Amino acid sequence: MRPVYLVGRRLERVIVSRHLHDAEAPPDPLDVWLIDSNEVATHITTGSDWCLIVEASDPYEGYDMAEHGRIEVGPVSDETPFADHLGETVLVVREEGSDSGRLALEITFPSGRVRCEMRAGDLRLSTG
Repeated sequence: MRPVYLVGRRLERVIVSRHLHDAEAPPDPLDVWLIDSNEVATHITTGSDWCLIVEASDPYEGYDMAEHGRIEVGPVSDETPFADHLGETVLVVREEGSDSGRLALEITFPSGRVRCEMRAGDLRLSTG
């Protein structure tokens, strides 16, 4: 899926999934869903091929993995760089890739950019 459809849409909500184990501080999210002004949920995550996956799909439910912790899914307040852009319209979407697939996605808002990339198999979000 080409995420260029996000251009011109307003970011309404951000939902993330996190793997929580014991009393550890919540790590970076496993998944991010951007809910836009058309109520489309854009799912951003990493694949087993170490490429970035961007697809239209609804958030899944959290679940318990017993002694391995749990996966919690819910809205963010200020835990991701996307939180700073809630209510803003997407101006530009830029992808970076190779022959093997998508490696990064950069989404530009009026007040800044958010970069999504896969590093060492994990989803990493940063400001640009």
